[in-house]
Amino acid sequence: MDPLQTMPGQTTPSVPPIDSLNPVPPAPADMNPQTAPTVPPTNPAAATPLTSTEIPLSTLPQTFGAQSPFANNPAGTPPPAMPSHPMLEEEHSGMPIFIKIAAVLLVVFAVIALVLFLFSMRKASSDTQKVTLTYWGLWEDKSVMANVLNDFTKQHPNITVDYIQQDPKQYTERLITRIQGGNGPDVFRFHNTWLPFLQPLMTPLSKETISPQDFNTNYYPVIRSDLSKNGAIYGVPLEIDTLAMFVNTDLLKKAGVSVPTTWNDFVTDARTLTVVDANGKIQTAGAAIGTYDNVTHAPDILSMLFVQSGVNPINFSQNAQNAGDALSFYTSFALGKTAVWDSSQEQAWSMFAKGKVAIYFGYSWDVFQIKAVNPTLPFAVYPVPHLPGSKATIASYWAEGISNKSTHQQEAQLLLAYLSKKETLQKLYTEESKVRLFGEPYPRIDLASTVKDNPYIAPFLAAAPDAVSSYFVGNTYDSAVNIPLDNYLGDAVRSVLSNTSAQTAITTLSQGTAQVLSRYGIK
Repeated sequence: MDPLQTMPGQTTPSVPPIDSLNPVPPAPADMNPQTAPTVPPTNPAAATPLTSTEIPLSTLPQTFGAQSPFANNPAGTPPPAMPSHPMLEEEHSGMPIFIKIAAVLLVVFAVIALVLFLFSMRKASSDTQKVTLTYWGLWEDKSVMANVLNDFTKQHPNITVDYIQQDPKQYTERLITRIQGGNGPDVFRFHNTWLPFLQPLMTPLSKETISPQDFNTNYYPVIRSDLSKNGAIYGVPLEIDTLAMFVNTDLLKKAGVSVPTTWNDFVTDARTLTVVDANGKIQTAGAAIGTYDNVTHAPDILSMLFVQSGVNPINFSQNAQNAGDALSFYTSFALGKTAVWDSSQEQAWSMFAKGKVAIYFGYSWDVFQIKAVNPTLPFAVYPVPHLPGSKATIASYWAEGISNKSTHQQEAQLLLAYLSKKETLQKLYTEESKVRLFGEPYPRIDLASTVKDNPYIAPFLAAAPDAVSSYFVGNTYDSAVNIPLDNYLGDAVRSVLSNTSAQTAITTLSQGTAQVLSRYGIK
């Protein structure tokens, strides 16, 4: 317990104002000292002191005579004894009382100063206590993160950050097991769809780490929706990514086709851009869409179609008809004589990189894969086509959170506060740009203008205000929610391609989805 809280308060004696005391009147000038009445000594204990309320100074006579208090007193009767001032009382002590009070106050102040000194020393000791934070990342190499984290440790010399790049395979299982066992990371990366099942293992971020005003003002709506629960914020993203449309500009130019902005235009353009041989085998695909297993980001593309059709991917039964229509539309690109894609094709991203697909749906990091295979491929990135009144696309991104089992909560909060700063994000972008074509698209709205002229980033950020999240999303390696749901969705696509009705497929998909999401109370 703090000594300051238990120190008894010092009580200063009440001192009556000096000007309220009634002084002894002087002897009259005409009184002969030889004939003055003898006044015996007054017993202080027996005297009744006068107070200022009994004889105010303003009513005292200015001269003695008829008005003198001695006038009506018999000779020899002593006047009332005057009270002694407490501050001047020395009869029973060796020093004035005000000196005693001053001495006590000096002692009190000395004790307070000592306590404050000890407290400051203890705080300084705490501030300099060496702490190591374990930080699990996924996609960024340690060399990229080194300079960013070094700046943090310079600001906090007592904190060391041990950044460990994890293998994404079975990451969620490893993360949950280690946190529950008490030997997990202090800070870790997680996907925007994982909060429902990770939240019981996470610490909400303090207002000092990120204020609600900053969060609600400077981050995109999908981030605010994904990373908060019951008013608490559980993560800060270092990037955002959205599903966009890649087009081979040479193929579109040769076919005299404009970049489609609506799905009606997309259907026409995809068929026009498709080239088949004499046997009807696709040589150049108009678009990589329609099947499941060889379409990169198939669950993301279907999620986009569901959302644009007014379907809630959490509960298909709420709008089963529109869900079935969206599924039928998707699979139509791989059916019949007008098919623009089929299951015999290689993986979609690889086919696009080789110049064998005119239109491809992907995220910003697909640019690196495509460029690695074909650095000279002429392509551009545009927003996804839309239905009337709906420009929604899918957001898939990663954020940083804190384990509630961490024994260094304060230091972990400091790290996340640092990582969320604009200056830190810009530093991270710079470091990432040293090892690849560009850094991660900024999650903060107030940084979007800094990359507005970058043709590889601007389209993804332009779609961010209208982006939504979906549990049907690929490339997360999550076996808790994403992979089980994607498996049900893949079954639905394959069943329709095998002549099962879309409505029947949606019914089965809805049942499987409810079964997976109910494990985590998601409705």
